[in-house]
Amino acid sequence: MSRQHGPWIVEATTEKHRDPFLTVREDRVIRPDGRPGTYATASVKPGVAILPLAEDGTTYLVRQFRYALGAESVEAACGGIDEGESPAAAARRELREELGIEAADWIDLGTIDLDTSNVVCKLTLFVARGLTHTDTRREATEAIEALEVPFDEAVRMVLAGEITHAASCVLILKAGRIVAI
Repeated sequence: MSRQHGPWIVEATTEKHRDPFLTVREDRVIRPDGRPGTYATASVKPGVAILPLAEDGTTYLVRQFRYALGAESVEAACGGIDEGESPAAAARRELREELGIEAADWIDLGTIDLDTSNVVCKLTLFVARGLTHTDTRREATEAIEALEVPFDEAVRMVLAGEITHAASCVLILKAGRIVAI
């Protein structure tokens, strides 16, 4: 049965791939111009990105190999939200797992869409303050190097293209405008 999807009409949907993190589907559509076509989308598990920020302005980032890029990437601590888990709980868990940091104060900077053309993925952004360092609990797939940089250096890295992970860029620049550093 056809359904309206904004100015598009979806005639049929075929799931092409599904795993715990990603679903790819292809829709047979009638485009806004009235012509038939297809439209593929990927739905990614929702996630969180966390910028831990110490009182002296030091922030903690991660450097890790990203399979899809085939290269290392400098990013904020990030991860998926597990089934039934709130974004805040996921942020606490990911910060502890990746950087071995717990935080007393959390600032929710809202959500972003990873990409709005072909990818459905909501990411909730957090700044963590009142930091305490403890042991990491990384997953077996995570080969992470922790980086300790002044906040201004993190901003410079975004502007210089040294940090290209979209959620990290938005989080760092948004934090600079919203959070007293």
